[in-house]
Amino acid sequence: MDKTLSSVGASKTNSPAERGGSFSSRKSGRSGSQSPGSGSAPGNCSAVPPQSQRRQLEGVLSKYTNLIQGWQNRYFVVDPEAGQLLYFVNEPGKSQKPRGSLPLVGATVTPSDEAPHMFIVHSVNGELYKLRASDAKEQQLWITHLQACARRHSDSGAKVMSQAEGQQKNLVQSIDSLPTKGPLSCLDQDLLLLKATSAATLSCLGECLNILQHTQNQAPPQSQAMHRNHSAPSDAAPVWTVPKSTSGEQLKNGGLTPLRSVEPSPNLRKRSLSHSAEHQSGLEDISPTEEATDTEDNDEEDLGVLDDQRSIILHLLSQLKLGMDLTRVVLPTFILEKRSLLEMYANFMAHPDMFLSITAGATAEDRIIRFVEYYLTAFHEGRKGAVAKKPYNPVLGETFHCSWEVPWDRVKPLTRANVGSAREPGRGPNNAQQAEDSPGSCYRVRFVAEQVSHHPPVSGFYCECREKKMCVNAHVWTKSKFMGMSVGVSMVGEGVLCLMEHDEEYVFTLPCAYARSILTVPWVELGGKVAITCAKSGYSAAVTFHTKPFYGGKVHRVTAEVKHNSTNSIVCKAQGEWNGTLEFTYSSGDTKVIDTNKLPVTRKRLRPVEKQGRTESRRLWQHVTKSLKEGNLDEATEHKHRLEECQRGEERQRAADNKPWTPKYFTKEGDGWIYNSPLWKSSC
Repeated sequence: MDKTLSSVGASKTNSPAERGGSFSSRKSGRSGSQSPGSGSAPGNCSAVPPQSQRRQLEGVLSKYTNLIQGWQNRYFVVDPEAGQLLYFVNEPGKSQKPRGSLPLVGATVTPSDEAPHMFIVHSVNGELYKLRASDAKEQQLWITHLQACARRHSDSGAKVMSQAEGQQKNLVQSIDSLPTKGPLSCLDQDLLLLKATSAATLSCLGECLNILQHTQNQAPPQSQAMHRNHSAPSDAAPVWTVPKSTSGEQLKNGGLTPLRSVEPSPNLRKRSLSHSAEHQSGLEDISPTEEATDTEDNDEEDLGVLDDQRSIILHLLSQLKLGMDLTRVVLPTFILEKRSLLEMYANFMAHPDMFLSITAGATAEDRIIRFVEYYLTAFHEGRKGAVAKKPYNPVLGETFHCSWEVPWDRVKPLTRANVGSAREPGRGPNNAQQAEDSPGSCYRVRFVAEQVSHHPPVSGFYCECREKKMCVNAHVWTKSKFMGMSVGVSMVGEGVLCLMEHDEEYVFTLPCAYARSILTVPWVELGGKVAITCAKSGYSAAVTFHTKPFYGGKVHRVTAEVKHNSTNSIVCKAQGEWNGTLEFTYSSGDTKVIDTNKLPVTRKRLRPVEKQGRTESRRLWQHVTKSLKEGNLDEATEHKHRLEECQRGEERQRAADNKPWTPKYFTKEGDGWIYNSPLWKSSC
């Protein structure tokens, strides 16, 4: 029996059609296990014997990792005591720490029609795994066991939260039952504040419960080391109501894969995207002579919420529920930034010289370190200003085009001897002037973004430099949730940086953003874990954006480690503030300090508004932006309302004509979106 069960997964890893799972007792190893094939296929929870619900289920399943790699065989283990779903590269890898883990407390497990015998495990913290069994019987076995484990670990917490939610609901109903006028009305500011703070209190209860459950579900001492690296940092945001970052744990496709040990698909650049000829290329449509250096500042005033605005926010908050998706909630105009979300993505490229220097690295280690340096310095310009404001929600079909010109001498290969210098080569005060005076000696970085979906709101963007043979393709789905006195925004999706000269691909994700103190002076912080991985070179980076703890601690803190996977050696560490000073320490002992506020910002180039297309961001939102600049909020609200009504009308017309929306520059592949004419396709 031992030999038979020990072969489950290891001997079947290479054949997706022959995978299977097995129950095993935690106390007696694999003795007393039963084959999942014995007896009838379980159709509901009662089909799994009660004694088996506390046993360990393990075996090989296919897991969707990302758009490029697709489905990969992994060895999964359900830990019924800790209430976790763990997975490893293969069965022999169980002796090491798991590749990823998913908490089952409050998780939902549902079948899916996306692929044969597929099911999805969706955790309450926002993470999900997309899994596929070998047949329907195995699929139901896993679903039933996972549901039973999730229900058993969720019952106690659900009871406490249910009682608290019931009391808060009674409070809200009592306030709402008051008359709208009189000495004590349901619109009284103190009562509205009471409703909002009670919702925040309920959020804190959920967070505390999450911490207690995490402590109670700690594994035995001998296996604590295995889980240590997968626990939330002490100052990370609790995850009862806050969706966890789309991070290095690959939220987008359910793949918690901070490290990669398999090669990417060799056909990445050769795959036929089979796009119709009517698709426009996007980048080639615009000549450099049409563009001019952007002169718009659109700085945001760091003002607190005014008294009349606070009443509006209080009234809005009183109508919301914890965890509610804010995608369809109409927010007041005065909290808007004077730019579209698509333009915000472009502003992450404010340091294109650092971006282009990635491919100039002499070694794979140097290149991933440069990518991490660029990545950590990109957020301060993408998040303009200290005050938390919301960019315009792009309308379906909205696009944004721009480019940057980077002088050649700012992209010189840097040797390790340069890292300790106070100023890097080519980063002088006259660089911007050089770009203007010698346009022929500049690299050109081009960018295009498009809102490819409205529900859910998905943006696709693509950036390339043909001279350096490098490009980035990414898609992001923004999910906003109400959290009492804060708003959390998950950036669901991933990007892929392709370095054609080195045949390398770097897969990366984005952190969550949180708008804090929304009743006083709202401010933004980033949170969550992010991974950057290169399968070919075997290097990876784990980046953690730390949220401020309840008491003490610093804001905007970020840490990172770059590791060589095969040797498990750390080659670079970074710490500091993503909008301040960052310190990098290398394995050689050298250090480098980067002050993001002193880095030169390269202004993007774009066409004047009058030459832009009807759906381009600057032209589309020009009247809203003008009214906001003039302080005319009523007029801005009216212009915004017209745009939204126009979009609704077009959506109704498409539904009546039974014509689905077709994006202009991107095509959907699986859960991701690929630019129609990527650099890797044209170089085949």
